[in-house]
Amino acid sequence: MFAVVRTGGKQYRVAAGDKIAVEKLAGEAGDTITLGDVLLAGEGETIADASKVTVSAEIIAQAKSEKVVVFKKRRRHNYRRKAGHRQQMTLLRITDVGEGAKKPAAKKAAAPKKEAAPKTEAKPATEKKAAPAKKAPAKKAPAKKAAPKAAEAKKAPAKKAPAKKAPAKKAAPKAEDKK
Repeated sequence: MFAVVRTGGKQYRVAAGDKIAVEKLAGEAGDTITLGDVLLAGEGETIADASKVTVSAEIIAQAKSEKVVVFKKRRRHNYRRKAGHRQQMTLLRITDVGEGAKKPAAKKAAAPKKEAAPKTEAKPATEKKAAPAKKAPAKKAPAKKAAPKAAEAKKAPAKKAPAKKAPAKKAAPKAEDKK
């Protein structure tokens, strides 16, 4: 069975036993993870329901990919910049692709939610009252932060003003020397 999974903003077609290199995932070598975002699944030419399929993988290693050289140049301006980058990546071995325990777990979780739904009907009214109360202090906090920023902004121009005057005094004598 194969599956198409999305991780790190990219899509990978995987089957049991495959090794892939993906953008860095949390975990150490030997840990087992489940790739939850399955986009497509099937066997041969038939396509299965992707919501029922789980993909399990084992982390082989945390590594860095090959170096990418970034070189910038502007001709006739003597401008050259060279930089390098090595992307962090995780090497995975796909251990299992198939119908897993994902669906039964969803059924168990769904049942308590249905029972809890009548109880929560009374709670939304209190939650709505509590939510605006929480929002009001949040609005006050940025106003307090704005005052120190304004004070810092007032101090900064005061420091810059003497610096502007000093170069102007030096420029005046040079103009007199030329005359």
